[in-house]
Amino acid sequence: MRHDGRLSRMLHVLLHMEEQQRPMTSEEIAGMLGTNPALVRRTLAGLREGGYVVSERGHGGGWMLGRPLAEMTLRDVYDAVGSPEIFALGLADDQPQCLVEQAVNTALRQTLDEARALLLRRFAEIRVSDLRDDFASRAAALGLNVGLSCADA
Repeated sequence: MRHDGRLSRMLHVLLHMEEQQRPMTSEEIAGMLGTNPALVRRTLAGLREGGYVVSERGHGGGWMLGRPLAEMTLRDVYDAVGSPEIFALGLADDQPQCLVEQAVNTALRQTLDEARALLLRRFAEIRVSDLRDDFASRAAALGLNVGLSCADA
């Protein structure tokens, strides 16, 4: 089953953007994520529309944070990357007149809707800066410099 890693990847990118404190090119970000620059630009466009990142073209340009990490929640980033499906579970719809299918779908839909709402409420409580702080604690516990890249850890 294929999963959607946009939220995780963009959170990763935002943390590195703060660490770099300089514009990061789409090529640089793509290399870090093992993807292509066009995909990076498309995904970051949603974050730019929300004001979470800014971009500058030309020599010395690139992507930078548009606001502090403490002013962004996981929910903000989730919404900015297009609100990807949270669950891979789906409802059967090949027999819509079947009373058994209707009963199953009603129970599943209600449960999935409740779980999604709970998860999105929790996303709204977690600031991206909380992830940065967690990373810093982990690095300190291992005696690592906080500024290490993922490849150096």
